[in-house]
Amino acid sequence: MNPAPNLILVGPMGAGKTSIGRRLAERFGLEFADVDQVVVERCGATINTIFEHVGEAGFREREKAALAHVLAEEGKMVSTGGGAVLDCDNRSLMQRRGFVVYLRVGVEAQLKRLGRDRSRPLLRRGDREQVLRDLTAVREPFYMEVADLMLDTDGLSPGGATSTLAQLLASQWQRSERAA
Repeated sequence: MNPAPNLILVGPMGAGKTSIGRRLAERFGLEFADVDQVVVERCGATINTIFEHVGEAGFREREKAALAHVLAEEGKMVSTGGGAVLDCDNRSLMQRRGFVVYLRVGVEAQLKRLGRDRSRPLLRRGDREQVLRDLTAVREPFYMEVADLMLDTDGLSPGGATSTLAQLLASQWQRSERAA
């Protein structure tokens, strides 16, 4: 067993972090927190608007603050943004404050899942397939670095991935609490 106060999902866009995370939170009695949504709530602006006004670097600063805010608590099921692992402080914080699950997904599955999605600023940079391949090349080593467990979600429905992951977590993760 690997005790940790929180469960954290990392992985690329389209891996299922939010949909699987909501289901896991319910199953394990955890409070669900989507870091991207926390950024939106704290800034009072959409991610696209944040990118337009302060760029990716400005968004990453806000993402880092939101992640620290969420992980200061315990009993959370945290869905991170795909790029949260780019920051070494974020990686360290995730490893200290949670059991980290890397939801892996191939580019072909991402393209299908994100086919109609126009809300992601990084996919506005031209050839979607090439953008996804480039993001994977840069980020996958970081996902692997922080992961306590990996699940390939290609070909799995959110419900199927949740069931598989819940079984794996039952034998590998135990919720820990700090002494009061």
